[in-house]
Amino acid sequence: MEKIDWEKLPFGYLKTNFNVRCNYRNGEWGELEVHDSEFVNLHMAATSLHYGQEVFEGLKAYRGADDKIRLFRVEENARRFQRSANGILMPELPVEKFTEAVNKVVAINKEYVPPHGTGGTLYIRPLLIGYSAEIGVKPAKEYLFIVFVSPVGPYFKEGFKPVNLMICRNFDRTAPLGTGSYKVGGNYAASLKSLKEAHDAGYSTTLYLDAKEKKYIDEAGPANFFGIKGNTYITPESKSILPSITNMSLMDLAAHLGINVEKRPVLYDELSTFDEVGACGTAAVIAPVGKIYDPDFDKTFVYSADGHPGPICQKLYRKITDIQFGDEEDIFGWIDYVT
Repeated sequence: MEKIDWEKLPFGYLKTNFNVRCNYRNGEWGELEVHDSEFVNLHMAATSLHYGQEVFEGLKAYRGADDKIRLFRVEENARRFQRSANGILMPELPVEKFTEAVNKVVAINKEYVPPHGTGGTLYIRPLLIGYSAEIGVKPAKEYLFIVFVSPVGPYFKEGFKPVNLMICRNFDRTAPLGTGSYKVGGNYAASLKSLKEAHDAGYSTTLYLDAKEKKYIDEAGPANFFGIKGNTYITPESKSILPSITNMSLMDLAAHLGINVEKRPVLYDELSTFDEVGACGTAAVIAPVGKIYDPDFDKTFVYSADGHPGPICQKLYRKITDIQFGDEEDIFGWIDYVT
């Protein structure tokens, strides 16, 4: 294992010791296998390459001050993985096998879980791909499930500081009745060009509006959107949005803290009424938003004039990360320990 500067980790891939795999053949799942190769021997006609039969997940392992390694709501990831697979006609991996694979891959790479206090985590990437060869448009007969890990730093290089978003009307992340609520690679491929436009213009990510009317807030790049209005946490409800486990948890935390919670369609016109805005997901946890720029109307919505996150974003971020790292009691039953 090479020497790692834990406090300067990027959010990127770093080779670890092992990954865990499982094959689906003849209508059933096999046993978990440990591999040390980073590569997959894939047929050139595999359905994952031609017809997008690929789903994935993202979650993290956290090292506490007690040196114990924690997982956050892993069963929710397992269930979302099942929904995504079902959405594109792939076999559902049992929740128990998913959680077993995640525990195993973290345990056999535990030296790569960053020390407590460095801000780093071990990112866990479960992946399911159509493995067998097909030429016609149809689901595969065989599938490969893989889980690999990589130690990572913050998703946004700014860390927990306000980032700036750019509204993108000339691209749709996904269609209302499409695959937006599934974690499939095609959704992310569809976002790459608009993300590049935002980055080239000096913004951290894009803010998408709904594909049908361009009247409602959809997603903030690869993350869910939320706004704070007074003592109310407001997040969009839409069939085209990926259900974020982080957002689900923040809503529970907000309610526990006495903050009102609304999950409903959120109009573009409401952007001017929010006191705070954030993007949330596994990778970033919470990325507070400093401003949102609308290039079509040359209009800017400002949420942080002093460059600091708002008080509710700070409170929610501190509470959820303290639970994840074991610095605060988990009263919700969200944490599992890796043995």
